[in-house]
Parts: sequence; C-alpha cells; structure tokens
Amino acid sequence: MPRVVDHDERRRQIAEALLVVAARDGHESVTSRAVAKELGVATGSLWHYFDGFDDVIRAAAAEVTRRTGERITAATTGLRGIARLDALMREVLPVDDRTRTEARVVVGFWGRLATLAPSSDAAVATLATWQDGIRDALDEAMADGELRRNTPTDAVMALLRSVTYGQQVVEVTEPQDADAHMAVAHGILAPWRA
Repeated sequence: MPRVVDHDERRRQIAEALLVVAARDGHESVTSRAVAKELGVATGSLWHYFDGFDDVIRAAAAEVTRRTGERITAATTGLRGIARLDALMREVLPVDDRTRTEARVVVGFWGRLATLAPSSDAAVATLATWQDGIRDALDEAMADGELRRNTPTDAVMALLRSVTYGQQVVEVTEPQDADAHMAVAHGILAPWRA
C-alpha cells in the first residue's frame, strides 16, 4: 500500500529545509539541490509539492511568518498594554540568537520576494498579525493609563511596524545588542507615556 503523505506538512518540511540552508550556508547557497540534499531526497521530488523554486521561497517566507505568529501568541498570552507590546516586539526584533538568525534569513528573502510575480504571500499575513497585536496592545495601554489618551495609535503602530523591519536590516548591516534594538521601540513610545 502506498504511503500517505500529508501534502501541507511536506510543503512545510521543504520550506523549513530552505530556511536551514539559508541560515547555515547563506542565501547564495540556497538552491533546489541544496534544499533536496538537506531533506535527503531527490531534487525532482520537490516539484511534487511546488510549481517552481519561487514557490518554495514564498513558502519559506510564510513559514517564518507562521513561526513568528506562534511565538508572539505564546509570549503575549496573559499580558496587556505595554508589557504585551514589549513581549511582541521581542519576538520580531533581533534580540537573541534565534531572532538574529531569522533577521539574516528574512532580510535575504526580501529582494527575491520583491522580484516575484504578485501573489498572496507571507508579507500580507505578517502585517495583519503584527498590526492587530500592536494595535490591541496600544489600545490596552491607553485604557490602562500607560499611554496618554490622545496617543495617535495609527501613527505609532506604523512606526513600530517599520521599526521591526528596519532593525532587522540594522542587525544584518551593523549588529547591535538587544537593548539597542529595544531602545528604538521604547523611544517611539516615550512621548506618549502617561
């Protein structure tokens, strides 16, 4: 009897293999052959699950988004306001070995993703997840008196979202310690503290 393969799980495994190769060997080493070797399969078997290598790249970006979303949920459960926002930012800013490695991998994807034909990819889901979490935390902080009632939440949210991407680039080009990355986020909130 043929073995039953979970199509979605196999796609995730392939995307994870690409992330491993990118983190370990750099983006210049990310090829279909390297991904297949990491999985211990023939290169042709990748194409049972993807239409081309660009689709594998998109799936890897979606996998980063999925992992980040899971980390955010776990880190922010039971927290409100500034504490929740701080925990969220620690999952997306490059403040530890895992998020620093992720920053190097993610920043390397951006150029490739930008050249691909438009499609629904991880960026849309990432923006929605982070925006909702940031907005909720800001609203809670205002309700709890941690931030002033006139805090321009849309503008602050946009700045914090930009910081998550910008500090990843900073980490890749000029590595900094965790406190320096978090200070940028805290500086955005400073004028609005109650």
